[in-house]
Amino acid sequence: MEANKPGSAVVMRRTSRLMTTGCLTTLLALIMILSVAVSWLWYAAWNNGNINNDRRETALASIMQRARDISDDTAHALNMSTETDADTLTALIWQHTKAPTITYDESRLKFTATTAESAIYDEQVILPGGGPVKVSRCLVFTYTRHPGTAWTPQVAEKNDETCHPGTDISALVRLTQTHLSTLHAQDLTRAAVQHSLDPTGNLQSYDVKSVVRTGDTVTISILVSSPGTTVGQCYRFIRPAHNNSQSPTTATATPSC
Repeated sequence: MEANKPGSAVVMRRTSRLMTTGCLTTLLALIMILSVAVSWLWYAAWNNGNINNDRRETALASIMQRARDISDDTAHALNMSTETDADTLTALIWQHTKAPTITYDESRLKFTATTAESAIYDEQVILPGGGPVKVSRCLVFTYTRHPGTAWTPQVAEKNDETCHPGTDISALVRLTQTHLSTLHAQDLTRAAVQHSLDPTGNLQSYDVKSVVRTGDTVTISILVSSPGTTVGQCYRFIRPAHNNSQSPTTATATPSC
């Protein structure tokens, strides 16, 4: 038994060296695999970032192009119109821009329409979870006419805060349309509409100015205001005078109530 000890020691040393070599090889292989994986993830993230930036810029460019088209189309409609009163021209601007707030400066013959325009692009990601992403821009359209000249359009991009009141008003207008569509004919009075829109009297978002019946229609003028701000816009809501399970109600911005 003693004679076999030197041989056993040699075998153990060889086994130890083989195990050490195997561990190093495995470790190196794991490091290489990890390096390749990290490199691929870095490249994929970099590539996706570039793709998403391009898509975002394309979406934003489409917003501005659409804004320029809207600006030009509205100016063309204003110049083709034979109307001169601010009420009709405001309605014409609203029809083309759908801007929730439109102001008129009579001394400068200038309309200013403020609205947010948006576009959607598909975000590319490494892992599941990507999809449609909405980007938006706050836009201010101005239409100015000097005596004896045509209406001149301009469109400018503003910070998001400029559009926040209008966004609130737009949402309130849609809610008001839905609400007015469900009212019974007997509730289409100034006091009843005011109470139905603001039962507690604490919202300060609605100020019903008038309710006028003309033939088979009812015209309701309401000053709709953005909560917590001084920004408000008059709207003219029109719906059938008769009872209906869902009477369609239209809304148009007006310079005054």
